[in-house]
Amino acid sequence: MNIVSYIKESFSELKEHVSWTPTNELSRLTMVVLVFSIIFALLIWVADTILSRIIKVYFDFIN
Repeated sequence: MNIVSYIKESFSELKEHVSWTPTNELSRLTMVVLVFSIIFALLIWVADTILSRIIKVYFDFIN
């Protein structure tokens, strides 16, 4: 099997045998992932800010 026939068969497989998620569901799920990613990033930022301030206070205290 050469590379050209492999690529043709791969595209044929994608067109005829793969079930794709409908566009409206894909958009909805993408928004869910985006919202949770932003929320998670904000939580990590808050935790990092709090912990860095605690560590700064600790090192200021011991010096």
